[in-house]
Amino acid sequence: MATMPFDAHKLLKNSDFFNGISERSIRSLAAICIPKRVEKRKYVFMEGEEGHSMYILAEGGIQLYKTAADGREIVIKTIRAGEIFGEVVLFEENEYPVSAVALEKSLLLRLPRQQIDCLLVSDSFRRDFIGMLMRKQRYLADRILYLTGHDVEERFFYFLEEQFGRRQEYPISLSKKDIAAAIGTIPETFSRLLLRLKEENKIRWEEDTLSVAERFWERFDSRSG
Repeated sequence: MATMPFDAHKLLKNSDFFNGISERSIRSLAAICIPKRVEKRKYVFMEGEEGHSMYILAEGGIQLYKTAADGREIVIKTIRAGEIFGEVVLFEENEYPVSAVALEKSLLLRLPRQQIDCLLVSDSFRRDFIGMLMRKQRYLADRILYLTGHDVEERFFYFLEEQFGRRQEYPISLSKKDIAAAIGTIPETFSRLLLRLKEENKIRWEEDTLSVAERFWERFDSRSG
């Protein structure tokens, strides 16, 4: 069965990570994107593997993690649509410093390093691309603040907002273990949190749908403020 073409230009245009990049640079990036579909729980790349491309997530979910010396998998980030990952191999290292695994069936856009190197010869493209990388660095700095400055309940609701926006019902395709990792906690702690939130009538979780209480976000803003 033929694969439907994906509009890479539209994805880049609407992504916060590429906000401010010129139309010319966006078109140049879109032209070198190679669609790649990844099934759930399949790896995009493994830590230590030779790097040849950076990626943009178009659809689905990707988890980045690093393996500790004792064998534990430390989650670095859960990638959402429009975000880049693997870009470190363009400049600093020839190997991927983390592993990337699909949390659900996903569509990626692969940008080969060789083609990006050719685009970086242009001064205007190089300025745009460096600006995009700086925006990602600011995001990672905010991520550290997020993990250290908020409790696990706040991190859970910020995760919902970041992934899906503010609404009353959420279609949840990720496992509870994956969500726990994404918000920087362990599954047991996350399970206890969910039980408490249900007892407090803040949420309902039935099969693949999570609902928050009426006017929940107004009260959440009041608490956070």
